[in-house]
Amino acid sequence: MFNLKESISYIWPIISKYKRTFFLIFFLYISRPLLSNTIVPIFYKKIVDLISIQGIDRSALTIPLLKCVAMIAISFIVTNIVMRSGQFLVTKFQSKVMKDLIDLAFSKFQNHSYAFFADNFSGSLVNKSKKFVRAFEVMHDVVLDNFWVPFVGFVSVFIVFFVQSRIIALVFFTVYVLYTLIIILMSRKTIQAYVEKASADSRVTGYIADALINVLSTKSSSASGREIENFKKATTEEEALRFRAWNMSNKQQIVQSILMIFVQVFCVFLAVDLWVTGKITAGMFVLIQSYSITLGNYFWDLGKSMIKFTDAASDLKEMVDIFQKTPDVLDPEHPEVSRIREGNLEMKNVSFYYQEGVEVLNDFSLKIHKGEKVGLVGHSGSGKSTITKLLMRFIDISKGEILIDGQDIKKITQDDLRKSISYISQEPVLFHRSILDNISYSRPDATEEEIVECAKKAHADEFISKLPSGYGTLVGERGVKLSGGERQRVAIARAMLKDAPILMLDEATSSLDSISESYIQDAFNELMKGKTTIVIAHRLSTIQKMDRIVVLDKGEIVEEGKHKDLLEKNGLYADLWNHQTGGFLE
Repeated sequence: MFNLKESISYIWPIISKYKRTFFLIFFLYISRPLLSNTIVPIFYKKIVDLISIQGIDRSALTIPLLKCVAMIAISFIVTNIVMRSGQFLVTKFQSKVMKDLIDLAFSKFQNHSYAFFADNFSGSLVNKSKKFVRAFEVMHDVVLDNFWVPFVGFVSVFIVFFVQSRIIALVFFTVYVLYTLIIILMSRKTIQAYVEKASADSRVTGYIADALINVLSTKSSSASGREIENFKKATTEEEALRFRAWNMSNKQQIVQSILMIFVQVFCVFLAVDLWVTGKITAGMFVLIQSYSITLGNYFWDLGKSMIKFTDAASDLKEMVDIFQKTPDVLDPEHPEVSRIREGNLEMKNVSFYYQEGVEVLNDFSLKIHKGEKVGLVGHSGSGKSTITKLLMRFIDISKGEILIDGQDIKKITQDDLRKSISYISQEPVLFHRSILDNISYSRPDATEEEIVECAKKAHADEFISKLPSGYGTLVGERGVKLSGGERQRVAIARAMLKDAPILMLDEATSSLDSISESYIQDAFNELMKGKTTIVIAHRLSTIQKMDRIVVLDKGEIVEEGKHKDLLEKNGLYADLWNHQTGGFLE
């Protein structure tokens, strides 16, 4: 259910940083409805009343008339100066707040766990964050120009009429308050329609992003036609929801037009009746008409601006929903100082269940000593990758505890934990930045000489030095300009540069050809010295020289030992080894 107050609560702390500017803007925006639209018509009334006087020497009216003209001129000049100042402040204020809002959205994304990003389209998240910022700009403009200015104008007109004629004041108050209430009630019915339209728009954006990122799979699978048809289904739903929301707006404007015609005609009738009965002067007649036209314009815009405000508020809600979602993995309120130095790992009676209730690990225990090199093997779904995600706190255990150097990893911050671990995934994804930036990402303060040295050890310098821009080469989105093996070598160089006490390799050589793999195995031997190393492998040939191989099956350790010893046991590991084809598990 849409809750505007709830949404504003996330924006207000940022607005509060610029509280003086915020309130000064509202003060400056009083000038237009107060001076130009309320006070200026009073002088026009005086002019009409003066020139309507019968039997007076016109020359005697020159000074009073010129004073009125002068006051009108002064009002317009002051209004223009004040309004220009207000608009300058609006530009400055909105620019700063929008910058802070996109920073807030980005930081909220960063606080979420790996599972959050696995469940959401990246393109959809980008779209929601941009709409969130744009929504503030639209809502602030609407509040200033279409809510605040009309409100001040209405109050000032009411005060003038109250002084001049309480009957006219009461009539105007009643008519326009009833009009406003009707428009607000009708606008409330459109909110949900616009919320649903905004959600459909984000889904379409997410679908486009997902399809473009995976365009190679689409092309290679001859699935372009299927993707187009699926996309049409998404856009058909979006079109239906968009039509529903826009059509509700059209119906509202029809009702609004009927109401406005009634109000305008009624004001003319009222003014004529009062003049005929001698209750008002010709100048007062002009004043009533001037105010009714001004208020009519205000309140006509009110209906459209309510729709605009609702649409923006719907965009705001999408991001607020993400803000309200508690991250799956949280840092402790009072974190301990990290004591991780050596790299002794211990998983004690660990259980892990996915939210769907699927059990992956149950009462699992594993100890890895400082500097020990351990390989994890097993069929898909045996729990290998889950163990690395738990050790990195990409996901959290359901029961038990994980200790590194005797310290519970839940008692330190996630950043402190991950600073102690170098992680190389099966499919490393690079930033669309230079190769130098991608390697130094693990240690931004590294010198160029240190970066190049690590690249040489990872056998990455061999292809980097041949590129036209060398280490300054941009790698493209997700590193698409590099081959799989080249991306992997850049990732390995990054891990070497980080030089953390714990090293995790998740099929880190799977994308390499045999020659590259032989080079990098040499680099790994150097990298692993003195480090606690965990290697996940389907290519069992890559872990033959591990100090210990742990064989997993359905979340349990079924065998462990050295390669040769496990083959002699003729158990699951031997069965996996015998069923390899070309070095990979079938």
